[in-house]
Amino acid sequence: MTTEPTPHRAGFVSIIGKPNVGKSTLMNALMGERLSIVTSKAQTTRHRILGILNGDDFQLVYSDTPGIIQPKYELHNAMMSFVYSSLEDADVVLFVTDIYEKHDEEPVVERLRKMVDTPILLLVNKIDQADQAEVEAKVEYWREHLPNAARVLPISALEKFGTGELLDLVLGYLPVHPPYYPKDELTDKPERFFAAEMIREKIFKLYKKEVPYSCEVGIEEFKEDEDIIRIRAVIYVERASQKGIIIGQQGAALKKVGTWAREEMEKFFQKKVFLETYVKVDENWRTDPKALNRFGYSQR
Repeated sequence: MTTEPTPHRAGFVSIIGKPNVGKSTLMNALMGERLSIVTSKAQTTRHRILGILNGDDFQLVYSDTPGIIQPKYELHNAMMSFVYSSLEDADVVLFVTDIYEKHDEEPVVERLRKMVDTPILLLVNKIDQADQAEVEAKVEYWREHLPNAARVLPISALEKFGTGELLDLVLGYLPVHPPYYPKDELTDKPERFFAAEMIREKIFKLYKKEVPYSCEVGIEEFKEDEDIIRIRAVIYVERASQKGIIIGQQGAALKKVGTWAREEMEKFFQKKVFLETYVKVDENWRTDPKALNRFGYSQR
């Protein structure tokens, strides 16, 4: 007597929600890898980042997406296009809210109400920061306001509470399908992308107010040898005054960014890194389609 082989399941799982609700922390927890940068500031994630989780009989392709906002300029439009394109090809949607989120009628909620053919798992995150009554009230609110959600789950992405149950649920919704990517792939992004993101994360953590939002990072050289990776990166800002802030007195601030980023890169790439960082002014990069295309914000 022979047993039938377990069918292989594969699909795309889109992680969406407002800024700062913990989407990137959730993505990293589900992947068991640190693919998305995480800071306490809103709108840290700007791209759609795929995380590919493989098992013997499944392949989960997670999409971490920018926080949902009302666009104010071309960069925001590009960021929101990543969100909505991820909904179009999603087999499962993880709509992340948190215990603090104020409720208002967002266009994305209205859009989710109309997605009757795609399973939606609504995740109330950061429950480690609330009491049981608050959690229950929040769960009940979303059961009423998004009735087509397949489940409303309280989780803590930071503490990895509920993420195991979530993985099992998602797998149950995936269609039977061969893998979309080779089984040894972890993400669709090249190493250059992660090098730039690590620098950008340190900028968000070191500088205040508008400065981090006015910065973009370009990798001009990424040369990998047997025992070292040599990287030359340019931090682009919008104004000369911001260039001075990034560099700091006698270059101290820029040196700190470089040191923190290099240490992060060496852990990520498992290799010694030599990192050079420069700062340039590009006044219109957030509104110039050509500049945004150069930084990878065009939809392909």
